[in-house]
Amino acid sequence: MIGFLILSIFIGVVLVAFSAVIQKNLADSIILFMGVGLGSVVLFFIFNAPDVALTEAVIGAGISSFIFLMALKHLRSAS
Repeated sequence: MIGFLILSIFIGVVLVAFSAVIQKNLADSIILFMGVGLGSVVLFFIFNAPDVALTEAVIGAGISSFIFLMALKHLRSAS
């Protein structure tokens, strides 16, 4: 049962990552990038790596997504 859960989360993360790459709208792509990070956090918790999960949550899904959104806001205000 746990193997099915891990496999389904992994496939979900891969699908979200693929859709983030093919997305035309940059804001949607950044939001999907955050989803990839959060899916990775769940997988890290399942694999008993809470330190890596916390780091991924803070840096991967949090800070870098915030930086991307601020850069997108700056690009839109400049043009």
